[in-house]
Amino acid sequence: MATRSPILHVMVSAAQKAARGLRRDFGEVQQLQVSQKGPADFVSTADLKADRILREELGKARPTFGILTEESGSSQGEDPEHRWIVDPLDGTSNFLHGLPHFAISIGLERSGEIIAGLVYDPIKDEMFTAEKGAGAYMNDRRLRVSARRSLHECLIGTGAPFRGHGDRERFHRQIEVAMRETAGIRRWGTASLDFAYVAAGRFDGFWEEDLSPWDMAAGIILVREAGGFVSDLKGGQTMLQKGSVLASNSHLHAPLQSLLGQA
Repeated sequence: MATRSPILHVMVSAAQKAARGLRRDFGEVQQLQVSQKGPADFVSTADLKADRILREELGKARPTFGILTEESGSSQGEDPEHRWIVDPLDGTSNFLHGLPHFAISIGLERSGEIIAGLVYDPIKDEMFTAEKGAGAYMNDRRLRVSARRSLHECLIGTGAPFRGHGDRERFHRQIEVAMRETAGIRRWGTASLDFAYVAAGRFDGFWEEDLSPWDMAAGIILVREAGGFVSDLKGGQTMLQKGSVLASNSHLHAPLQSLLGQA
């Protein structure tokens, strides 16, 4: 059984408490009140309730830490070195359409470095956790990225631009070259779970652009602690700043970067 540190216990407890409301609301999704945030970008009462619970639980456990969440923005803490980076409901569109593929994502940043991460799928009850130097786990099972070396054998996750977001023409070029060289492409609409699936070896790689820090923070350390490699699409480490990411095992990273560079 995986031994969880005190900080991971805090994260797991907060996610489990917020997940209870998400599961309940998902069962009554047609009755949720929905307000429009922007083009094809909606927020539901479920997001806001989960956001409030996570802020309260994380704040009680570590009151001096700062926090950045999708729904509430950024709050500076007394401790300038530590910051939570939280998405209370990653995959809101899936949630609102009754698709059981969404997650809670919590990352912990220390002095600009992600040192712990959690992605929790409350419908499948899959808890993905990682801490720097301690490995990555799903529930109590140790995770490792896939060992595949050939792009022709690989299943790759991605995220597609939607109305008002992203560069559609560039994405179409990326899809064209990726479909030609790989075994398949999947677009499931929840970036945090795409990262987790790379960590678990379910996907061999994942790329996306136009992401926010809360989409990536937990996933970055999950993949790294599972033995994988994460960079921006140019091979640098500006993922949180620029919003582009490429995650895979060490064998596939350079070939995928080269392939996508053709677009």
